[in-house]
Amino acid sequence: MRGIKPAPVAGPYKDIVEFKDYYGVLGVPRDATADAVKKAYRKLARKYHPDVSKEPDAAARMSEVNEANAVLSDPEKRAAYDAVGRGRHPGESFTPPPDWDAGFEFRGAPPDGMDAGEFSDFFSELFGRAGARRGGPAGAAPTGRTFKMRGEDHHAKVLLDLEDAFRGATRQVTLRSPRADAQGRVVLEERTLDVKIPAGVRPGQLIRLAGQGGAGMGGAPAGDLFLEVHFKPHPRFHCDGANLVADLPVAPWEAALGAVVPVELPDRSTLQVRVPAGAQSGRQLTVRGKGLPGAKPGDLDLSVRVVLPSALDPRAKKLYEQMAAELPDFDARKVARAEAEREAGGAT
Repeated sequence: MRGIKPAPVAGPYKDIVEFKDYYGVLGVPRDATADAVKKAYRKLARKYHPDVSKEPDAAARMSEVNEANAVLSDPEKRAAYDAVGRGRHPGESFTPPPDWDAGFEFRGAPPDGMDAGEFSDFFSELFGRAGARRGGPAGAAPTGRTFKMRGEDHHAKVLLDLEDAFRGATRQVTLRSPRADAQGRVVLEERTLDVKIPAGVRPGQLIRLAGQGGAGMGGAPAGDLFLEVHFKPHPRFHCDGANLVADLPVAPWEAALGAVVPVELPDRSTLQVRVPAGAQSGRQLTVRGKGLPGAKPGDLDLSVRVVLPSALDPRAKKLYEQMAAELPDFDARKVARAEAEREAGGAT
C-alpha cells in the first residue's frame, strides 16, 4: 500500500567548505577494500589516540582519522562521498552540487539531519543532509524457535517532473544502492520501480512504498521505502511549498494600458490573468488556488516582466523615436526613485 506524508525540507547549502580527502587521511587508494580501510584506521588510531600518543597534534589528527573512517568504512557514505569527490583536491573550496544525492537508496528512515558536531563542517555539509541512518530494523522479536525481524526501512531522494504533480502519474524510478562486494569494495546495485505519483504532491513530501525496503528475517515482512520528492528544474516555474512562482512577460502596451493575457500552467491548461493598467516590471500578481492542486491548493504567484520590442525592427525603432520626441520630459530615473520612495514609506 502506498501513502504520502509531509517531511521537513532542508534549506539550501549555506556555506562553502574545504574539501577533505578521506583516502589521503587514511593513506589508502580509492579502490581500497574494506579490510584495507580497517587496517589503516587501526594503525593510525594506535599512533594518534590521545590516551597513548605523544604527538603534539594527536587530538586533531585522531578526529580527522575518525571522520575519514566513519565515511570510508560505511558503504553508503563511501559511495556518496565518491560520487561528489571525483576530481576534487584537498583544501579546495567545495559546495555539494544541487541534488547530488538523488537516486541513492540508503538504509534507515529519511534523515532530518544528524548530529555531526564532532566532525568537520565538510562532513556536516555532506552527510547532515543525506546518507544518515536513523535507528535500526523495527519489530524484532523471537517467536518460538524462529527469530523474526521486520526489514529495515530505506529512503531515497527522487527528482520528478513538475507536470506529474499536477496530473498524477506512474513513473519508473531507478535507484542505486551501495553495498560491499566479496572483495570489500563498494559497488552500486540498481533497481527500477514503478511509482504512482499522487496529483498535488509537494516538494519534500514522502511517497511510501510498502514492502520495498530491506528484507525481513524469519518470515517477517520487509521494511518500507520512502521516496522524498523533489522537482527537476522547470523552464518557467518553480515551487515555494504548494505555491507556483513564475515570470509573466507582457508587452509595454499591455503593462501600460492593462490587458488580459494567457498563462499556460504545467498541465498545459490555460489561465487568463488580468494585468492592471500601469503595471511595472516586478509587480506581483497572485491568482488564488492555481498553484499545486490538493485539498488546500497553492497559489500562482506571477512577477510582471515588461518585454520591449527590439529597436532592430524598423517599425519599433520609429515608434521609440516618436516617443522620445513627444515625451522629452519623461525621466525614467526620477519616476523609479519616486516609486521606490513610496514603497519605502509604505513599508514603515
